[in-house]
Amino acid sequence: MPEPIEDVTFHDEDWYAEELTDRHYVRCTFHRVDLTEATSRGAVFDSCTFGDVLFNVSRHTDSAFTRCVFTRCNLFEAEFIGCKLVGSTFDRCDLRPLTVDGGDWSFVTLAGADLRGARFTGVRMRETDLAGVDLTGATVHGVDLSDVQWRGARLSGADLRGSDLTGLDPTAVQRAGAVIDVGQAVALAHALGFDVRV
Repeated sequence: MPEPIEDVTFHDEDWYAEELTDRHYVRCTFHRVDLTEATSRGAVFDSCTFGDVLFNVSRHTDSAFTRCVFTRCNLFEAEFIGCKLVGSTFDRCDLRPLTVDGGDWSFVTLAGADLRGARFTGVRMRETDLAGVDLTGATVHGVDLSDVQWRGARLSGADLRGSDLTGLDPTAVQRAGAVIDVGQAVALAHALGFDVRV
């Protein structure tokens, strides 16, 4: 890993299709940077701020965006494979359709985000803030959702099979047509006070 670039502001830069391999940024600010179709592998962004940044069709593999803030960014068809986003916040971002495969998105703030049709598979999302999030028609497979904040979330038509829903209060979310497996159904029934017997 190269020496980190610290406390630098990047403003109105064109990084279209840039290959960000093993780069390391700490407390940097990215404002109106075009990262459309960019790729990152093994890159680290620690405590960075992204404002009005274009991540359209970008692909990130084994990279880290920890404790970062994303404001009004466009992540149309962005992919995060095995990435770590612990403690990051998304505010008024365009996140559709987002693909997340593996990695750790624990303690991430996605409150109120439009994630219709998004795909989250095999990712750790412990204590993530999903209050008011719209996951209508989304795929959320094998995801660790323990201690997630669900209040007011929309899960209609979402496929939640294989995910940890032990902290989900079914009465606090919109859930019509959401798909779950038998084990999840039993756990949710227990959460509602039912004594499940065969």
